[in-house]
Amino acid sequence: MSGPLYVPVLPTRPHAAQAYRRLRPDVQSAVVPLWNLPPHPGWAPAAFATDVRKDLRAVRMVQRHHPAWVDAPFAEDTQIPTLADALSSASAAASLRPVTGPGRPEPQQTAALETARRIGCGLGVRVRVTGEWDGGTTEAVRDLLARADPTVSVDLLLDLGSVLADRPDAGKEALRALDALIPLAPWRTAATLGGSFPDATAAMLEQGLREEPRMDWQMWQEISDSSRAYLPLLSYGDYGAMSTSVVARVPTPDRKGGPPWGVLRYTTERSFVLCKVLARGDDRVAVNRAAARQILDLADFRGATASDGESWLRDCARGPATSSSGTGGPAEWLRVGNVQHMTYIVRSLRGS
Repeated sequence: MSGPLYVPVLPTRPHAAQAYRRLRPDVQSAVVPLWNLPPHPGWAPAAFATDVRKDLRAVRMVQRHHPAWVDAPFAEDTQIPTLADALSSASAAASLRPVTGPGRPEPQQTAALETARRIGCGLGVRVRVTGEWDGGTTEAVRDLLARADPTVSVDLLLDLGSVLADRPDAGKEALRALDALIPLAPWRTAATLGGSFPDATAAMLEQGLREEPRMDWQMWQEISDSSRAYLPLLSYGDYGAMSTSVVARVPTPDRKGGPPWGVLRYTTERSFVLCKVLARGDDRVAVNRAAARQILDLADFRGATASDGESWLRDCARGPATSSSGTGGPAEWLRVGNVQHMTYIVRSLRGS
């Protein structure tokens, strides 16, 4: 394999930055994230600029020693100049590669192309395939590549989006897309991305532990078994232990007032295991510690030393019933879930 081992799609939010930071060095070195700035619909320019620069500063801090991509797929036309300036500064300060793709507004494409040319860090070309492969996308990508400086290295990021049970042909569509796109350029790296973690609801979790199939992993296995000549170029990517909708979530100045429940999550070879926890209420401590114990009791639990995520689950499960310390909240549950997930994925891809 010529590219990164693993490409998770992560939101530029503190919980995701902390999850990446808490990975062990040998795991972190194999992970090259695709960081996604969230949408800011209708935000005032000053507030928009402040939030974007804060997010990029957090990403720069955790990416000081390793490369990554940074994308703003939800940018509004009026926000592109501010974004272009912020992303250019971030790319110059760290190994952060700008991203564009077919169908993006021309000013966004131009800004990404210019940043890639000036900084020399490379360009990510993100191609979305949310259903059947559209052959017309090939020409759109070809036209975009023709505008790139020939000295700039290009990376293909084939994003299948949400890959759930209702997309049994996602692997076939990915291969159709790759067959068309790989010949277009001497890609430095290429990755397939897909997310299988569900949009969890309280009703889904009323009966205790729930398992959801990792359809994106099945898609990757289908691609890996295809015997295509370009397989050594490909890297596996997903949306971490999160729904694909997380990267599209609009940030709110007031972080309070969310739902009274949340999700502990654990990744096994074929499934995501979900368990309901409480963000508030008199039963919060008992419910959350019991949920952690259920995960520890799984036959697939990898042990408390497998990662910082497993260690947190052990400590939560064994904590005192008289204290809420260590029972977490929404951001911590996401961090813990992503640490154990990313660690497990890297070790699975390494075959260890």
